[in-house]
Amino acid sequence: MAYLDTYATPLTAGTAAHLLRRATFGPTQQEITAFTGKTATQAVDLLISNASYRASPAAPVEMETGRSDSGQPFLNKPFTDTRASVYSTYIQYWWIGLMAEQNGYPSVLEKITAFWQNHFVTAISSVEDYRFTDRYLRFLRANALGNFRDMTVGITKDPAMLIYQNGNENTKEQPNENYGRELQELFTVGQKDFAGNHNYTEQDVKAAAQVLTGWQATNRLKVGSTSFETIFTAERHDTTNKVFSSKYNNTTITGRSGATAGDAELTDLVNMLLSHPETPKFICRKLYRWYVNPNVTQEIEDQVIIPLANLFSSPSNNFAIAPVLRKLLTSNVFFDSSNIGAIVKAPSEFIIGTIRLFSQPVPDITTEYGPFRIMMNFMNNSMINLQLNFLNQPSVFGSLPYYQTGYSRNWINGTTLGLRGYRTDSLIYPSLEIKPGYLLQIDVLKILTALQPNFSDVANTAAISCEQVLAEFSKNMYTHELPQTQKDFLIDKIMMMNSSPRTTWVREWDAYRTFPTDTAKQNIILWRTRTLMKHMLRMAEYQLF
Repeated sequence: MAYLDTYATPLTAGTAAHLLRRATFGPTQQEITAFTGKTATQAVDLLISNASYRASPAAPVEMETGRSDSGQPFLNKPFTDTRASVYSTYIQYWWIGLMAEQNGYPSVLEKITAFWQNHFVTAISSVEDYRFTDRYLRFLRANALGNFRDMTVGITKDPAMLIYQNGNENTKEQPNENYGRELQELFTVGQKDFAGNHNYTEQDVKAAAQVLTGWQATNRLKVGSTSFETIFTAERHDTTNKVFSSKYNNTTITGRSGATAGDAELTDLVNMLLSHPETPKFICRKLYRWYVNPNVTQEIEDQVIIPLANLFSSPSNNFAIAPVLRKLLTSNVFFDSSNIGAIVKAPSEFIIGTIRLFSQPVPDITTEYGPFRIMMNFMNNSMINLQLNFLNQPSVFGSLPYYQTGYSRNWINGTTLGLRGYRTDSLIYPSLEIKPGYLLQIDVLKILTALQPNFSDVANTAAISCEQVLAEFSKNMYTHELPQTQKDFLIDKIMMMNSSPRTTWVREWDAYRTFPTDTAKQNIILWRTRTLMKHMLRMAEYQLF
């Protein structure tokens, strides 16, 4: 197999679903149908171009009902400390809403933004100022498919990053090495190369910290302030030459003074970091683990990571991100059978993916801010309980299952095992009212009724069978087709409770069709189908995707 050659086979429903599961937070049935038959190139080009439809979404609003400012944007108002924590949460809700919405334009944007948010990590708990978090997230979204060089320069001066990594406190008298270290270890060259050799030294950390002295964010947490910015204070900057180790070919960054010194030295620093041969490999390795497979073997390193890194850093590409993502998502290795079903679902793919697969509508944030808040609160709390907290990860490494080798297995543990089932059970046995007339649920009766031809004409149309019910409920739910033994188990042991022949279902269904308002008959159908769906979702929760 030519690993990075373009996958030439037109997409089936299975391979279309695979692409959409990995490139987004999970497909709707309609999206899978729309992408079936496209080439990989057509499909990925569409996913990338659709990012333009999501570039300027409506702003976060006050979501608590009954207030004088309910439904109004809050980011254009003076800073308030009394709503700071709530507004930070609303920004989380705003972003999760973008991940879950079903607007007909599936896009790579939110998934690649989530990649960068777990790469260039900041945390609400440390930053605290919701305006800083908003600017940080908008910067990542705006640059997620752009240029890695520009992104690295920009994130270094980002107010949230300056606070999170103590850049605000980095002066020539008291240099703070936090960001100088993480810029190398986590953001660019990586701590070690694939063979385990260190990519930088402590000397390089100290020198980088000296380069970065003088940057500050203004007006953090200042009540009543209407603006904030990043400034460079020349008097706080170390103007001496910064000497790096042999890891960077003994590069010296010339010390500067004056108002432009910070930008000039930062540009030199980022150029040096991106010239390190390990930087493009480190980034491409992380992209591969995020989108394709957590396991990077020597063969994958040689056949995928190194060629992809060469493309990434080539003079013609110059660290543009979109061409690298396009190359990876259209490649033979991405669609190879060994990589379909190779990753454990993160809480985001699990929660958001289920919501999207079963077309649970997302209320409009501007006109239905109350229902939007209720739905996003459910989704956000579900993911937090399963140990994924967007914009508020527990450490500079981001969510540990993403950082650790073989990361995806770590989403399943003694704490999360039962909680995953509890969350999907709430969609089968609904109790959360999003708004009057809208329960968050998988409406099995609606699905079955739509499946039955001429529902009310019992005499002249055959009842849907157990096999049809299973096929409809499992449509695009699993990465691979269920073996017949599993299908038989689900029907005979679960749906029919190991006590009734399958023909009993037909009699019960026809009885319900004849008397659809009969509560007892409806309850029999609900009991069987909800029990079936509960077990099917439990299987899907732990299946690799």
